[in-house]
Formats: sequence, C-alpha cells, structure tokens
Amino acid sequence: METILRPLIVVGGSVLFTLVIGWATDLLLRKADERHPETPLWGLLRRARIPYQVVLCAALLRGSYDEAGLLEGRQAGVGRTLTLVLIGSAAWLVIRITAAVVETSYSRYAQAHAQRDPARVRRVRTQVSLIMRVVSAVVGVVAAASMLLTFPDMRAAGASLLASAGVLGIVAGIAAQSTLGNLFAGLQIAFGDMVRLGDTVVVNGEWGTVEEITLTFLTVRTWDERRITMPVSYFTSKPFENWSRGTPQMTGVVYWHLDHSAPLDAMRERLRDILRGCPAWDGRAYNLTVTDTTPSTMQVRALVTAKDADDIWTVRVEVRERMIRWLADEHPYALPRVSTAQAPRRPDHDGLPHARRAPDEEPHRFPRRSGKSL
Repeated sequence: METILRPLIVVGGSVLFTLVIGWATDLLLRKADERHPETPLWGLLRRARIPYQVVLCAALLRGSYDEAGLLEGRQAGVGRTLTLVLIGSAAWLVIRITAAVVETSYSRYAQAHAQRDPARVRRVRTQVSLIMRVVSAVVGVVAAASMLLTFPDMRAAGASLLASAGVLGIVAGIAAQSTLGNLFAGLQIAFGDMVRLGDTVVVNGEWGTVEEITLTFLTVRTWDERRITMPVSYFTSKPFENWSRGTPQMTGVVYWHLDHSAPLDAMRERLRDILRGCPAWDGRAYNLTVTDTTPSTMQVRALVTAKDADDIWTVRVEVRERMIRWLADEHPYALPRVSTAQAPRRPDHDGLPHARRAPDEEPHRFPRRSGKSL
C-alpha cells in the first residue's frame, strides 16, 4: 500500500500545490491589473503564468522525487530530465518577465512622448525590439550551456573545448561572416537611428513602411501589401531614402504637360481652391510654376505640402485629378493637342499653288536627251 500512496502523494501533491499556487498568483495579478489600469505590467506578467507553474512543478518534483520511490533503477535519468525541464522553464520565465518589464517601460515612454516626438518613439521601439531579441538569445545560450553541463561527459570535454576556442572562433568567424555582419549591422541600426519601425523608406525603387527589424533581416511592407525582406547589412552599406528621418513633414510635386496657351494665373487660383478643400493639405505652402517647355507643350509644376508621407500622396493625386478635370471642362484648349491640319502646298513656278501630282506625273528633274546627233 505504501508503494502506491507514497508516489501518489509526492507527485499528486506537487502537481496540486503547483495548480493552487498558480491560480492564486494569477488571481492576485488580475486584481492588481484591475486596480492599476494606468500600467500594463500586471496584465503582461500574467503571460508568464505557464512557465511559472512549470518551474514550480519541476522544482517540487526535483526535490521530492527521491521520496516517491518510482523507477528506483532510473532515478539518475529522471532527476537529470527534471533538471533539464527546470532550466528550460526558468529561462522561459526570465524571458517573459523581462519582456513584460521592458514593454511596460516602453508603453509609459510612448504615452509621454507620442504627441511631441513620434520619431523618437519609433526609434525607442526599434531599440527595445532588438534588445529583447538579444536578451532572448543570451538567455537561450546560457540555458543551453547549463543543460549541457548537467552531463558528466560535457564537463570532461570542457577543458578541450576551451583550449580550442581560439581556433574555433576563427573558423566560425570565417564561416559565418555574413551572419555576423548582419548581426552587428542590426545593432548599428538599433542604436545608430538610421531606420526605425514605422519609417517610410524607398529601397530599390520600392516605396513602403518598415514593418519588422531583427538582428539579421528587415521587412518593408509596400503600399500594395507586399513584403520585401532584405539583410540589415544593406542599410549600412548602400544608400536608401528615409522619408521619416527628422520631421515627418513632406513636400510633394505634381507635373502637367499643357499647351502653351494654358491659363497659368487661373491655374494658380484653382490650385489654391483645391488645396483649401483637401483635408490632407497641412496649409504650409503651395506653388505653381513653368519648369520646362518643348516645341508643342510646356511643363507645369505644382508644389504642395503635407504632414507625412501618406497625406502627401493623397494631396498629390487629388490635385492632379481635379486640375485635369477643371482644365478639360473650363479650358480644353490648354490640354496638349496634336496638329492634324493639312500642310500648306508648295507654290508652282508661276507663284500659284498646284495640286499634288501622281508619281508618274511628276515633272522631270533633268532635261531629256534630244534625238538629234551632234
């Protein structure tokens, strides 16, 4: 009877104690979250309840398993397994708690500076994301090393691994040159403020928004919902356009190719009226000038302003469409035309124009030879 009750009490008691403690902790976090809605810390800490319970259960079983008397011939293997579970769940718990604390700090910072300096908030968000990835990687490596050290054979091989660490480091550096380059480029982007999450960029002629930044790659979401993924080393070695650098305010350009008789003064007044009726225009400035001319048309350019890249696109397309529609309705002569009038006819020898002859009726360009002999 004792052989049945002892394992049941040890294992069942550990599991039951874990569930009770986990339920009580979750209840306390829920109450704290309801009392303090100004901070998301307590709600974020609730995400760590699963690794918390796993750590608690593994620790209880690891400390009391010898008393259970189960699998007496395999106690060493079971104990090592519980140790591995404990190390892995502890690393998981550390990552979750760290993420909750960092996310709470960022939320407070974003609420305080979102209106005054949105560019700085995006930069901090980029740094926080990359820092969390670095922390996760470091904790994972430490956890994996701790798991390996639980095996006696790995401890014996530690001396030889340390002795050959220099050679292995050189070989690994050469083999993973591109990976290490991207890793350091990711850290440079995070703390060099070159590109941030949410920035509007133009890369290889593609316009889009930075959606994700990791230690090795960066994802740009284009205006047509495509995703362009490229190594972060691209942004440290090649030029690219960052429309969100500094202030988000932008100036846009709209071109028209019109006839030389286009009413420029009326177009300037019409541009002013269009912009006043466009909510995306920020009211800073506008202008309309002739920038180029050809034998048949002239190039008219309008400059408009907006508070960010999205609004400048809206202003440009609305100005272009409404101006063309207004010209077509009110001043159709201002649109480019292709001349289809008949060219003036060449005058004859007597000064009067003549009809065009057929090819076989064309006058001879050279005098005919006479049939008389010399």
